[in-house]
Amino acid sequence: MRRSDLVQHKEREKGAATRTSQIVFGERQHLLRVLDSLEGTQLPIARMQQERRILEELIHARTRDLNQINTAWDEKIGLVLSSDAKPEMLEKLVKQAPEEDFYLLRLISEHPRANAKTLNKLAKHPYGAIRENVARHPNADAPTLTWLSKDRSQPLWYLVAFNPNTPTPLQRRLRDRLKRLGENQASK
Repeated sequence: MRRSDLVQHKEREKGAATRTSQIVFGERQHLLRVLDSLEGTQLPIARMQQERRILEELIHARTRDLNQINTAWDEKIGLVLSSDAKPEMLEKLVKQAPEEDFYLLRLISEHPRANAKTLNKLAKHPYGAIRENVARHPNADAPTLTWLSKDRSQPLWYLVAFNPNTPTPLQRRLRDRLKRLGENQASK
């Protein structure tokens, strides 16, 4: 798990945490692994059936949760993971996806066919891992990278500094900042 996966929300301060698709999908994957593990054990038949039924109910509940976040969630994930994914389709999925669909949007931000327009929209997403993916993406354009470099969180400007699409003057400034940071650390 990346540090940026530990999403901070204002709702959490009020006691109610947002359950994003990333979280719900992770829960469903863990439940599937538990079910697989259960099926490889020697338990009395009645207990095996009861535990299987409970796990299957929980898995179906997580699937319903994912579909509440974004209808036909598994199908959309399949489209993004398909080798036939087209840039226009990825752009359309980003426009339609709710902000809480972190998992889908993160997959699109990593997709080699995501175009500059799609990446520009994703660069403004609150989830840090999505912005990090855009900062390192080979299809990110100069205006998007320039905008991301103004975010002072270390990973973004650092990633922008080494993206080949970053304008040369900006690249030079960011690399100089990195060099100064290294010199300051060495002198301490």
